[in-house]
Amino acid sequence: MTDLIIKPNLITKENFKKFGDMITTADIKPIEINNGYAKRYDGIANLNTKKDNGESIISIFSALKRSFPMKVDMMEKHPLGSQAFIPMKETIFLSFVAPEGDKPDLSKVEAFIIPKGIGVNYNPGIWHFPLISTEDMNFLVVDRKGEGDNLVIHNLEKENITINFQL
Repeated sequence: MTDLIIKPNLITKENFKKFGDMITTADIKPIEINNGYAKRYDGIANLNTKKDNGESIISIFSALKRSFPMKVDMMEKHPLGSQAFIPMKETIFLSFVAPEGDKPDLSKVEAFIIPKGIGVNYNPGIWHFPLISTEDMNFLVVDRKGEGDNLVIHNLEKENITINFQL
């Protein structure tokens, strides 16, 4: 049995890039559109949903607030496509991830605090715990729809893994 207490670190583009993309407009030069009434920020995440003829879909996940400390009893991965989470209001949420592999490598798990105004996009095959919201709210999710098994779940109930976080 593994005993782990994980304290999340603040996400940056650099510390998250091995898992996917930090969705933010920071450091991106916008394109002015709509006669100057709007700005467009391109290239903020690398969607990857085409494997095995998949297509990109947009959904809304209605998440419930988590309580901390929080036990991690499973992880999941989507081997055929990326998955992006964008909060639909200003909020903080968490990400608990492990690198791609046959099963989660518990010696390489990491947790991140995603501040207000930021989203995340997991690369295909990245192990992650489902959405960890700090309040009841909706998230816009860009995901893969199509043939094939795009959900793999790994049970961690016998492990003692806890995320320790305070707002």
